[in-house]
Amino acid sequence: MVKKFILIPDSFKGTISSGEVCSIMEKCIRRYYPEAGIISIPVADGGEGSVDSFLTAMGGEKIRVPCKGPYMEDINSFYGIIDGGKTAVIEMAACAGLPLVGEKLHPGKTTTYGVGELLVDASRRGCNKIIVGLGGSATNDFGAGAAAGAGVRFFDKDGRAFVPVGETLSQIAKIDKSKLCEELRQTEIITMCDIDNPLFGENGAAYVFGPQKGADPKMAEYLDGQLRAVSEKVRNEFGVDVSSLKGAGAAGGMGAGMAAFFGSSLQMGIEVVLDTVGFDQLALDANLIFTGEGKIDYQSLHGKVITGVARRAKKMGIPVIAVAGQIDDNIEGIYDEGVSAIYSIMRSALPFDEVKHRCKADLDIAMDNIIRTISL
Repeated sequence: MVKKFILIPDSFKGTISSGEVCSIMEKCIRRYYPEAGIISIPVADGGEGSVDSFLTAMGGEKIRVPCKGPYMEDINSFYGIIDGGKTAVIEMAACAGLPLVGEKLHPGKTTTYGVGELLVDASRRGCNKIIVGLGGSATNDFGAGAAAGAGVRFFDKDGRAFVPVGETLSQIAKIDKSKLCEELRQTEIITMCDIDNPLFGENGAAYVFGPQKGADPKMAEYLDGQLRAVSEKVRNEFGVDVSSLKGAGAAGGMGAGMAAFFGSSLQMGIEVVLDTVGFDQLALDANLIFTGEGKIDYQSLHGKVITGVARRAKKMGIPVIAVAGQIDDNIEGIYDEGVSAIYSIMRSALPFDEVKHRCKADLDIAMDNIIRTISL
């Protein structure tokens, strides 16, 4: 019997891309089932690699665009076009991500302005739908920079126009959306985020994610206050409260800003991916689904790739095997979501700095053992 396999892993962060994981998995399956039908869907649920993942899974074109970087410097960025030119995929990290700032970490001064420029370029190129991935940001500006880059104007109490950053959000006295790019007004925008944190508070953007962007406790407290202030300003001007939306705190509050300035819906990244690639149809007659990520932990139970895939597969009655670099304690709930079995590729108790150099070989060995067992 010829089998059909679906391969839909996330990347093993810092070691193997999702595309490489798919290649290794497929090679192992072919050893035992050379005639099998294999569909590879490499996944990134919003952060770095999202554009490449969509292009690999669906085909399309990568568009190179000059724009502003995290400190308003000129950089060369990109986005992807899929679905016959109808849909654009933007990852905000491509112009406002942590790798772009290097050691120059300061979430109070960085901007998402370039994201707005990418949005405008994609809409003027004729895309009627734009998927924006949030993740890996170096910013905490509520997405106000992106709004400014797309034509929204911000004024201080003296009527002077300015581009707000994380540390100046409370200076916004007036917001004028009348100059927002006309093509963007006609475009459906879906924002992918893989967290459900609120905008502010102890579980909000500044306190939870600010430290990895360079914020000490005092700065995190200040930035949290700035997010509170801009949220109140948006509520007063537009009559909407975006502070408690699931995902509002993603990418330094950009989740909330995408809803406030662009009317975007916020969706868990994996759900957007599954819908966009037509997962339900692709998996219709599959015998087995392989997924995975670098570490399976409690976060994996809250809308990450493995859980999202497993929930869909469970409805279709298809077994799911998850392969991971590391497996944490207290993850038994993942079986209830639809995962049939979990395997770690770790073969030796070694530090990460040593393991990462052999992880591709370890994944190959682990997959070989799994497929060998299945083929008995």
